[in-house]
Amino acid sequence: MEHARIFLAITLSFLVFLVWGYFFEEPKPDLNITETAKPAVSQPLAQTTDSEKSSPSTTPVILEQNLPEYTSAKDITVNTSLYRITISQKGAAVKSLILNNYREKAENGSSQKELISEENKNGTLLVSFGDKSLPQVQDALFQTTAQNETVQIVSHPETISFSWISPFGYTLEKKYTFRPDSYLIGLQVVLKNTSENILNNQFSLYLSNLVNPKDAQYGFEGPSALIDNSLVQIPFKEIPEKAVSTGNIKWISLEERYFISSIIPEKPSQAQMKIRLENQMFQGQLVEPEISIEPGHQAAFNYHIYMGPKSLTILKSLNLELDKAINFGMFDILAKPCLWLMNTFYGVIPNYGVAIIIMTLLVKAVLWPLGTKSYKSMAEMKRMQPLLNEIRTKYPNDKKKMNEETMALYKTYKINPMGGCLPMLVQIPVFFALYRMLYEAIELRHAPFIGWINDLSAPDRLFHFPFSIPFMEPPYGIPVLTLIMGVTMFLQQKMSPPVGDPTQAKMMMLMPVVFTVIFINFSSGLVLYWLVNNVVSILQQYFIQKKYS
Repeated sequence: MEHARIFLAITLSFLVFLVWGYFFEEPKPDLNITETAKPAVSQPLAQTTDSEKSSPSTTPVILEQNLPEYTSAKDITVNTSLYRITISQKGAAVKSLILNNYREKAENGSSQKELISEENKNGTLLVSFGDKSLPQVQDALFQTTAQNETVQIVSHPETISFSWISPFGYTLEKKYTFRPDSYLIGLQVVLKNTSENILNNQFSLYLSNLVNPKDAQYGFEGPSALIDNSLVQIPFKEIPEKAVSTGNIKWISLEERYFISSIIPEKPSQAQMKIRLENQMFQGQLVEPEISIEPGHQAAFNYHIYMGPKSLTILKSLNLELDKAINFGMFDILAKPCLWLMNTFYGVIPNYGVAIIIMTLLVKAVLWPLGTKSYKSMAEMKRMQPLLNEIRTKYPNDKKKMNEETMALYKTYKINPMGGCLPMLVQIPVFFALYRMLYEAIELRHAPFIGWINDLSAPDRLFHFPFSIPFMEPPYGIPVLTLIMGVTMFLQQKMSPPVGDPTQAKMMMLMPVVFTVIFINFSSGLVLYWLVNNVVSILQQYFIQKKYS
């Protein structure tokens, strides 16, 4: 989120410069940000599926043995209308999940979106245990009930089982249930104790995938969970300090910018989420409370698995509270209604660029009274500039007297010098809400607008150059929308009343240039919003200044 922090700092600096110009005082910001976290308490929970357990007995130590390495493990591929999933007999792990309705890139002919990296050799949704009672289960060869290597899920849900009998008399079974029209996958893991010993163990199911922590630039990417009804999001860089989270866990997830992979227990309980990141390979475990299984008994663990688009509409329809994973930051309460508005407009005019323009105009209409008040104050300030210049010329070396005379002038003409700033401050939360929403909304991924803009989630580039451009991230080209936006910012700057200090005035004139450089790498959807907002603001400011000049 480095660019977001820079942009926020520059925006606030712009406001500070404006206020300083009115009062001729140098601001002294005092920023103090703290973050605290309260650990949750875990409670043990035992669950068996057969009759009540007999009195506990001592579990003999089971020595770990190497299992044979299987080279003939087959892959079972399941096709639905939404995705194609591949499960290996080795560990009964998911090694591939391809989304039918999403592509890797915006260009025509691009391959469909793969959620599991090819470098993740072991796959995901593997199981593990707290001790060595089931050694090398990840490498075990599971037998499957699938009759063919390719299974079509067309009209009704189907369950495919994978089972493995360990050399120690335990049977592990993983049952996947697929639905023809849902991203939700059912998973039941059954551990049967067919030995003569009591099995005391701690079962865990985990997500695993290759990640790139540098991808998380503007929004959140990384592990998250719903613990004790609170959303917990852990940036990649904080994983070493927050490797274990405990509490009533409703789900754990690995979030990308537009996609999410989740483990959702059917019955939430006091459990742990353990995470680690090593050589860009992420692993997130949902660790169940310790269980004790008597000989001849079994324990079952039931989950929902979701691996698909991070769409608010889809996630809400699941009724599993997974939609809480979509969080647009501190202005989330404003961003989600804007997302709903944008999708509503898209339902009428199926072009997300047009939907953004209409949404921007509507937001601008709501904030129109504040803008009018701001521009009216600016017009009055601009009309007073000759009088203010006289005071500055008369008292060039007496700041105190200069301020006194300036404030007296404001009082005489009944002008509030903050009148132009406060309405702008009110609009800042709206901008940042839209900024996060437009960056993270999967609806804009690969969504075309007009001409060369074929992906509103990507930076605007006309032509592709074979050489690099300073401050620009690849691909390199002409950022047409961004350059036009910079021109509109320059026009706004010229229309605003000049600040008194020459140094501050020069810095203010540089603001459009700085903003243009920052916006070069922003998504074209966000630049489009800012451009339309600027154009409407210029028109509003022109008519207000003409009226009160």
